[in-house]
Formats: sequence, structure tokens, C-alpha cells
Amino acid sequence: MPSPNSSLKNTFSRTEIRRLEDLLPPELQAWVKVIPADGIRPKLITCEEAGGDEVVVIIDMLKWERLAQDQRNLLFWHEVARIQNDTIPKDGWEVAALAIGLGGAVGELWVQNGLLFVLALAICGVAGFQLWRRGSTKKDIKTLIEADRGAIKLAVRNGYALPAAYKSLGSALKLLVNEAEGGRQRNNMDKRLEALRAEAAKARRSYEGAGE
Repeated sequence: MPSPNSSLKNTFSRTEIRRLEDLLPPELQAWVKVIPADGIRPKLITCEEAGGDEVVVIIDMLKWERLAQDQRNLLFWHEVARIQNDTIPKDGWEVAALAIGLGGAVGELWVQNGLLFVLALAICGVAGFQLWRRGSTKKDIKTLIEADRGAIKLAVRNGYALPAAYKSLGSALKLLVNEAEGGRQRNNMDKRLEALRAEAAKARRSYEGAGE
């Protein structure tokens, strides 16, 4: 029999999924779905292609529930903006090569062929490095910052005042910075937060100038 806490979590997950799907722009509602994450230590929120034309936004509901609703909205709209900008990372040759290399390494270790074992490890190393580099390039940081701008626009379109939109996304990013693991992940969050602050300051100066 499920525990009361488990039932409450499942209720939140179902309710939140329906709520977030209602926040999708009309043109995305037919082919973008929101699903709860599974597995070990998933990301708080991410999106990926699910085959065909469908895209899924994947959320760790246990961590997600701890955020304020306005923070959840802006982080969700960040992923929506990534979908709109067509900047969802696509699995390329690196993933296939990594799988082949790992499989080959295990096989050659079993038959004790040293040369082929080293070759399989080299394939794994090259593929793994390319996957790591993909998440740390200037272009990738730029697309994340552009998605943050898109999230602000979506928030305003959905009734947020511009200062409130910046404040909500900024507070969410601060939480992510504090929870970030590893230097690269934290560095990416810091750059997003720095760019967001600059954008907010620019918007505030424009607003104040228009009021004079």
C-alpha cells in the first residue's frame, strides 16, 4: 500500500505536469510533453527529443517541488525557449562511438587482446572528450543565455511584469548555482546569472529613461 507521502508526491507530479503543459505556447502543445524524471540523480529540468517530432521536458519532481511556483515557471520557459530556438542537444556520433568503445573494451578484456583493448579505450576517450567539450563551448553558453531571454519574453507574454520575470529567473539561477556540482556546471550558471543581471539592468535603465 503506498504511503501518504508517496500519494501526495504523485498528486503533485500529475497536477504540476498538467499545469506546465498549459503554460506551453499553443503551437507546441501538440508535440511537447512533460514527464517526471527517473534514474539516479537526474537533472532538475532538461529537454530532449523523444523520437519522431515529439520533444519531452523531463523534470526531477522531488527537487522541483521545493522551488517557488514563479521560479518553476521561468525555468520551464527556459526549456521552452530552447525548443523554440531549436537548440536541444542532439546525440551525434559521440554517443554511438562511446557505446561501441565500451563494448569493445569489455570484449577485448575478456579475450585478453591488449592492442584491441587499448584501441577501444582510445575510442572511448575521444568520444567522451567530445561529449564533455560539447557542454563547455562558448556557443553552448550563448544558446543558454538566449534561452533565458526567451524565458523572460514568455513570462511577460503570460502576464508577468518585466522586473518580476527577471527576479524570478534570477532567484532560480542562484539556487542552481548553489547546488551546481563541478566547476564547469557552476561556471555555466554563473555566466547565465551575470548575463541576466546585465539584461535586467539594461531593461531598468530603459524603463526609467522612458518615464522621464
